[in-house]
Amino acid sequence: MSLAVLKSRALAGMDAPQVTVEVHLANGLPAFTIVGLPETEVKESKDRVRAAIQNARFEFPAKRITVNLAPADLPKESGRFDLPIALGILAASGQIPSEMLDHYEFAGELSLSGELRPIRGALAMTFAICQGQRGAQPERKRAFILPTANANEAALVSDAAIYPADSLLQVCTHFAAIKGDDRLSRHRPVENSRTVNCPDFNEVKGQLQAKRALEVAAAGSHSVLMVGPPGTGKSMLAARFAGILPTMTDQEALESAAVQSLTSGFSIHQWKIRPYRAPHHTASAVALVGGGGNPRPGEISLAHRGVLFLDELPEFDRKVLEVLREPLESGHITISRAARQADFPARFQLIAAMNPCPCGYFGHSNGKCRCTPELINRYQDKISGPLLDRIDLQIQVAALPHADLLKQADGEPSALIHARVEAAFERQQRRQGKANNLLSTSEIDALCQPDAAAQQLLTQAITKFAWSARAYHRVLKVARTIADLAAAETISTPHVAEAIQYRRALREH
Repeated sequence: MSLAVLKSRALAGMDAPQVTVEVHLANGLPAFTIVGLPETEVKESKDRVRAAIQNARFEFPAKRITVNLAPADLPKESGRFDLPIALGILAASGQIPSEMLDHYEFAGELSLSGELRPIRGALAMTFAICQGQRGAQPERKRAFILPTANANEAALVSDAAIYPADSLLQVCTHFAAIKGDDRLSRHRPVENSRTVNCPDFNEVKGQLQAKRALEVAAAGSHSVLMVGPPGTGKSMLAARFAGILPTMTDQEALESAAVQSLTSGFSIHQWKIRPYRAPHHTASAVALVGGGGNPRPGEISLAHRGVLFLDELPEFDRKVLEVLREPLESGHITISRAARQADFPARFQLIAAMNPCPCGYFGHSNGKCRCTPELINRYQDKISGPLLDRIDLQIQVAALPHADLLKQADGEPSALIHARVEAAFERQQRRQGKANNLLSTSEIDALCQPDAAAQQLLTQAITKFAWSARAYHRVLKVARTIADLAAAETISTPHVAEAIQYRRALREH
């Protein structure tokens, strides 16, 4: 047989479209050609495949070899096509049986010795395989052969048939074996028994108002901006925030893991652990939201279902911060290029921190600040109004008095805060099936109406602070979350009053 056909997967954003690997051997001068829009990594597979086949003690055919990766208009990148190309050459030259190849899909990068190296995007590819097979005939269901290092990750998709292998020779033995003992074994998912030791809130001295605001934010999936002098604990509070968030569901964990898989940044030990991303303020817009010629996810997508912490917020380039406006509202980001388009999820919780002025000590009791009002306004104006309008809670984190600073940290542990957050979140799930921050305008009208006294207080606040319609709706959603933490059915005056206080951290310009 001079023709072999195998199946593999490409990556296009979060999608993993199927790729048909066709290998044809013909008479003529020896040559090795790969067609089908391969990028540099795929073109280089010719040398890896040749060495791997020879070092696995097979014969590399001295013929004209043509490899077609279909569809031809889909860009192919990375070394994941090494394994199907090598198997196609061996099958087309009659060195391994080809009857069972159509029952599997293949992905794996080959070393020169024939060992299989891990690939990125294994979870996304496995998820795509199972989605495409739902409703298909049982005899057409394909299993997935991939490197052992990716097996635990791929097996998180419960209905996937995963067959891990360590080398090209091991895969070839699987198809040539007569005895079942020589075949690859189906991989079983491994439970993550690792205990995660997150930093605890009881290590933070004082700052009761900031802790309360973060509890409200965690319960309703709200974004937070903390404003305060240096050394007041803003970064400490942010680092402990992920530990009080509601427990991840299986679907949320799969979504987060699939994004992490696209950058080879996922480990089985991270399963059901909310991601925490803290990019430096020198990060570019592409690093933050994703991009590139072959679009990759950025920090906001890698923080999907987790926390994105932006420290020293005004030090970020203003154009970089402005790209956050749409994802904060929509929960996803679409990256468009001339030749392709990629859509990534970006349902993250933004926790930002900043100093109140360039020197950092405006409002501090030490009286060190010498910044003029104009300089303070110019510094705070680096955060645009539209972006600030989308941040639900804006709080002051004041410097601790010396007496409190010298005391032992004996605050409330994260476990107790997490229990209250979990209870409030469950109330939201029973009532509307999602977090309060995701409520639409019509749902706000139906579920977030305060009583008469609270409505009067809210009307006064809108008039005094000249809030936009977006700010009004966000205050209502925060008040709904505060009421949920108090197990109250009706939003009353104390709930609205607390929500109003959470939007007054920066000076009114």
